[in-house]
Amino acid sequence: MPKKKQDTLEGHVSGQSNKALSRPAHALPVSKVIDETNCNADDGLTNSEAQSRLQEFGRNDFGDQEGVQPGKILLRQVANAMTLVLILAMGVSFGIKSWVEGGVVAAVIILNITVGFWQEFNAEKTMDSLRSLSSPTASAVRDGKIVTVPTPEIVPGDMVEMKTGDTIPADVRLIEAVNFETDEALLTGESLPVQKDADAVFDDDTGPGDRLNIAFSSSTVTKGRARGVVFATGSYTEIGSIAAALNKKGTRRRPVKRKSDGTAKPHHYAKAWSLTAADVIGNFLGVNVGTPLQKKLSRLAILLFGIAVVCAIIVLAANKFVDNQEVIIYAVATGLSMIPASLIVVLTITMAAGTKRMVERHVIVRNLKSLEALGAVTGWFSDICSDKTGTLTQGKMVAKKAWVPAKGTYSVGNTNDPFNAKVGSISFKAAPPRNIDFADENPNEKGMKNEDLLENNTHLVEYLKVAALANLAHVHENDKGEWTARGDPTEIAIQVFSSRFNWNRLCLATGDNPQWKQIAEFPFDSDVKKMSVIFEETKTSQKYVFTKGAVERIIDSCTSIFLKEDEKPAQMSDEMREHILENMEALAALGLRVLALASKTYEGAYKKNEDIDRKAIETNLTFRGLVGLYDPPRPESAEAVRSCQRAGIQVHMLTGDHPGTARAIAGEVGILPSNMGQVSKTVASAMVMTAGEFDKLSDDEIDSLPLLPLVIARCAPNTKVRMIEALHRRKCFAAMTGDGVNDSPSLKRSDVGIGMGTGSDVAKDASDIVLTDDNFASILNAIEEGRRMFDNIQKFILHLLAQNIAQACILLIGLVFKDHRNLSVFPLAPVEVMWIIMVTSGLPDMGLGFERAAPDIMRRPPQSLKRGVFTLEVMVDMTVYGLWVAALSLAAFCLVLYPWGNGSLGDNCNDSYNDTCDTVFRARATCFACLTWFSLFLAWEMVDMRRSFFRMQPGSKKYFTQWMIDVWRNRFLFWSIMAGFITIFPVLYIPVINKVVFRHKGISWEWGIVFVATFLFFMGVETWKWAKRVFFRRRERKMAGGRRGSVDLEEKAFERYLSFGVSSDEEKESA
Repeated sequence: MPKKKQDTLEGHVSGQSNKALSRPAHALPVSKVIDETNCNADDGLTNSEAQSRLQEFGRNDFGDQEGVQPGKILLRQVANAMTLVLILAMGVSFGIKSWVEGGVVAAVIILNITVGFWQEFNAEKTMDSLRSLSSPTASAVRDGKIVTVPTPEIVPGDMVEMKTGDTIPADVRLIEAVNFETDEALLTGESLPVQKDADAVFDDDTGPGDRLNIAFSSSTVTKGRARGVVFATGSYTEIGSIAAALNKKGTRRRPVKRKSDGTAKPHHYAKAWSLTAADVIGNFLGVNVGTPLQKKLSRLAILLFGIAVVCAIIVLAANKFVDNQEVIIYAVATGLSMIPASLIVVLTITMAAGTKRMVERHVIVRNLKSLEALGAVTGWFSDICSDKTGTLTQGKMVAKKAWVPAKGTYSVGNTNDPFNAKVGSISFKAAPPRNIDFADENPNEKGMKNEDLLENNTHLVEYLKVAALANLAHVHENDKGEWTARGDPTEIAIQVFSSRFNWNRLCLATGDNPQWKQIAEFPFDSDVKKMSVIFEETKTSQKYVFTKGAVERIIDSCTSIFLKEDEKPAQMSDEMREHILENMEALAALGLRVLALASKTYEGAYKKNEDIDRKAIETNLTFRGLVGLYDPPRPESAEAVRSCQRAGIQVHMLTGDHPGTARAIAGEVGILPSNMGQVSKTVASAMVMTAGEFDKLSDDEIDSLPLLPLVIARCAPNTKVRMIEALHRRKCFAAMTGDGVNDSPSLKRSDVGIGMGTGSDVAKDASDIVLTDDNFASILNAIEEGRRMFDNIQKFILHLLAQNIAQACILLIGLVFKDHRNLSVFPLAPVEVMWIIMVTSGLPDMGLGFERAAPDIMRRPPQSLKRGVFTLEVMVDMTVYGLWVAALSLAAFCLVLYPWGNGSLGDNCNDSYNDTCDTVFRARATCFACLTWFSLFLAWEMVDMRRSFFRMQPGSKKYFTQWMIDVWRNRFLFWSIMAGFITIFPVLYIPVINKVVFRHKGISWEWGIVFVATFLFFMGVETWKWAKRVFFRRRERKMAGGRRGSVDLEEKAFERYLSFGVSSDEEKESA
């Protein structure tokens, strides 16, 4: 991707393009701007041309992004509690002239900073490259199709479409604007939205606030829709010229509390200075910056530092605080044993890798904080509230049925190309849908000619007028003979249907002499659930209102209907409305989304940019018919819903569709049980509700429902908010999907807000994650990846802290080994401690962070979030493993020292080697070898915290070799462990390094003790895991009421509702 070229704005005129136009864009007719920017008004730029312009003009940003900053990364490596402890240890070592230990600690510090810097630098580069994916996007027309393009990749000449909630990607000369208003407060300071006029042309020197034919970069669409051509990007936009002023950073100093006259007392200054100092120190130590988990681990580091100091004091106290170099070094070693030096680095790398993996699975995590929330919350949330259209379904609608009351029902046959108006036959039956047995239909039978169906059919023509013109979709056949479409899937399907009869909006309402001219538009509103347009027929100058929307809302606005051929319209009665609803139910039962069409003549006067009372427009309409749209479920949706249910996650569908349609699709994908007949009437009525029914209930009434609705039809934005609040009152953690501006409150209130890649920028900004493919199955990917990352964080934290406990116990218990001077002889030398920390922690723990998901990761029930990664199981495991490793290592030390040694602790063996230290050095080497191997093999045992290392894949038939496959699968972890395993030999046997640096010597027969201890290590860990499996199996069996054996997944998912339905009547009788 090209870097942003250095913009030279010298001589640039406000309103001009990156490459100067003949006049500023607002002073030119739109046709002239299109010509001068070489824009294709129909099909937009080609992808190759867009890339060429991106190279020529640079990225559409202000060049002020900080990007990856190596200086700050280096500072973070130095300015953290872990490194500070090492620096302190180095200072103490050099202070007492222990040059070897001090030099080794210095080398470890340099190595830790270097490795940490390199790994975090790469992680930051990964995050930086992914940030653009979560930045605002634009809907640009490329190669005749609407594609979602990151805003920085928009170029001059791009044709973009904008709608309510979008952020304007660049300075745009409007081609068409319908009820289009933008919030330009960021640029002009004007608090009220500005209504735009695409046809206007202004003088060259017109100020930005008066350029009504321009949509300015970074402003927000508050109303309507528009289409336009980009003429200025990056620093050439109006907002780009003042970007420097907008990006000034404020002071980090705490303000001084002052009186009304501006004075302040001395203690207020002292308080502000102390708080500022505390902030600086907190930022320096990492407790005030980063994600919640990073802050928690930074506080843990400080706690461990405190424990390290206490341990050092214990060592000094056990040796009566003698001023002796050996005792001080022992204290330093004990303190170092408590420091997990690689903890923060491994956490950052794991989270960055998790983010990258999610992008590969169509999930964009907006920042590391969101990723952590995803790992913690989606790892355990119990409910997902999902939209239907485009998320559970394919979003590729086809108009399958059309009912014109005066004629009958039209059916469209099967088609593999939903955009092609020439494919798929049309059949006709002179009966309403409720009187037709659709089961007998053959969708592949040859239909009638469209021309024959249209001949002398005024009622169908009136129906097609509404279908074609109350419609914003663009459907056309390009020069290559391919049918392309852009717009809302619902409107595309209706537009394709009308195009089958040569009624197409582009043909009727565009060109030099259009047959129809649009006067006004009233966009779809989630509250009124209708959209309307006013058109004028050019030939007769007669104006018409065309309306489409939810059936219930349309029929309430209608006062007349044509029932028979050549008959005057009948009065719309309640009986007739019931008749329409019955036909709607018949279509909805087929899984079709049903909309109603209506129209009327309009006699009112209209002035441009004049506000019209929408209520007056959408009354006294004539009902024209119904259209049934089929949006098939995605093939993967049913399996994704089943996987959620298997993981203990309940799926709710919140859709704007009719209850019948919603019920049919919900049953098809498994959100509703197939055996609804076994559910009591009370539970069944609660399972499927309309938004009207749900919203009428008080909070207490909602809380008293046997269950929260699994399907809410005709859903409004406020309904989503109430649903989230109801779930929270039931102590459920919930995710909510949304794509519109009105969805922002529910996305914010949910535990995890899930935005759609094709949704508005406002909705994306309110979300924690964004699905690039709008697919429900991608939510499952996010859950799995979140759980995998959360598991891996637990694994390497457990591994790190178990090692720390083991080392600390070895050194503290080792205080009892005292020489003839009554000074403690350490079982592990300081350099050995540092070696174990660096070799057995950093790289293996990084490998654990890359570990793939456990086989049962999506079969676990939701768990409590209160403890985060530090669950009771982790805390107990940490203690058990640490004590077991310490016990075995100390036992090895003792065996070499006493049964097979002379029991002598030598003279001055903490400082250097002499003949009296031979046994101590060999015992120390044995203890070191045991602890190194145990720490490395413990990493493999941590791949699964419960399953046996030798049986991690429960379904495998390779009983004796599966563990070999498992250890080889994670190559990074394998080679990290092998490196630690092999490098112990040169450390033990190379002269000078062994005796002078590490304070041990090569061993021979002692390897027998190491191998036996390693065998006992595996036995102990495997026994503990077996005990855990037995405990958790018994607990799950107890919680399940003793039920065993296979249970049907649907029965398991809905058993609480089925049992409620069975037992409720019995309970009433017993009461």
